[in-house]
Parts: sequence; C-alpha cells; structure tokens
Amino acid sequence: MTHTVLEAEPSAMTRGFAGRTLFLVRHGESTWNKLALAQGHNDEAELTAQGHEQADAIASVLSDYPVGSIYVSDLRRAVQTATPLSSMLGLPLRTDVRLRERSLGSLEGALLVQVGPEVTGIVAAIGGQQSVTDPDIKPEGGESIRDLYLRAAGFSTELAAKVAAGSVPPGDIVIVAHGGMVRVLHACLSGVPVEHMNWIPVPNGTVLRVSARREHP
Repeated sequence: MTHTVLEAEPSAMTRGFAGRTLFLVRHGESTWNKLALAQGHNDEAELTAQGHEQADAIASVLSDYPVGSIYVSDLRRAVQTATPLSSMLGLPLRTDVRLRERSLGSLEGALLVQVGPEVTGIVAAIGGQQSVTDPDIKPEGGESIRDLYLRAAGFSTELAAKVAAGSVPPGDIVIVAHGGMVRVLHACLSGVPVEHMNWIPVPNGTVLRVSARREHP
C-alpha cells in the first residue's frame, strides 16, 4: 500500500475540522483497474485479490489512529475497500453518493487509452505529472472536473458543519472513495481552486492524510 502524507494548509474548508485528521483513501485495485477500463459511476467492478490485500493493509495502518467515523462512496469497489477497517474498528460505514468517482458517461467501460485529454481535460506534463487544462470539458453524458470538485466541496462543507454541530463522533475521519474524488477533495480541503489544482498521482490503495491545524490568533 502507498501511504502518502500530505498536510493541507489552513483554509476556509479546514477550519471546521480543527483538531481532527482526515484520511482520504482510494479504493484497492478493481477488476476494471486490472483491465485498464474507464470506470466512473459503473458499479460492475469489484476488488481483485490484490485489491483485497490493499484493503486489509489500509485497515491495518488506519487502525492505529483514533478513527471515529468512516465515510464511503456507495460504489462496490469503495465499500469493499472500507469493509475491513469497519470490521476491525467496529464502526458503521456511512455511504454517500457524492463520493462517487467522476461520471464518464458514454466512455464508461472503454479502454483508458481511448479516453484522451479532449474529453477528460487532463494532460500529462513533463516528468509524468498530470495537470488539469480544462476543468469544464466533459464526455457525453458525463461530468467535468469542476462538477466533481463541486460535489466534493458540497460534501466537505456539510461534513464540517456536522463536526461543528457535534453530530459527528469524536476522532479522526476516514473517507474511502476514488482516484478523481480523492484528488479534488485534497485540493478543496487545501483551499486550491479547481483551475489551479494538479492531478496528483493516487495509485490504488493510497492514503492521503489531511491534518486540519488550528489557526493561531
């Protein structure tokens, strides 16, 4: 498992999570990942044997933290990834449709090599780093990166309000989702607008840690 630690800079979005850590998790390898197919909202894929191993590794790593709640995309590959942690900690899975991957519309099920920047708005830059060049372009019947970002922002804003109201259990928060959603959540929580975000590498089984540090008066 790739365990990457990235700290979010204090922003309007992170203030509501002061004192807590958020763990953003990409699901384990799925059958469609292995076949290099575009997934999106399609729910046919499930975890491979390696994906289940990654899910177990995630549970082992995160069980060492004071996790109080687990939020997860309702798509099967994400739920399967979150289940070992849920079982280990005895915590329920709180599914939320807003945590789904970016919808790719008519391209779902196509080979990834057939899904180019003219419909994704993402291009590879020098050194292999990918960047967002057009946050508003979208495939037929699908979503743009801006649509995805706005979904992430809506989820984050509502969750921060619940934390502030005391309706979220004490402890750190785990969010199990998808590569695109993890990227936009991280940008949103870091206060980076969609026009300026990088498409950072997020392999299957990656955990990004976002610590909401308290602001000093």
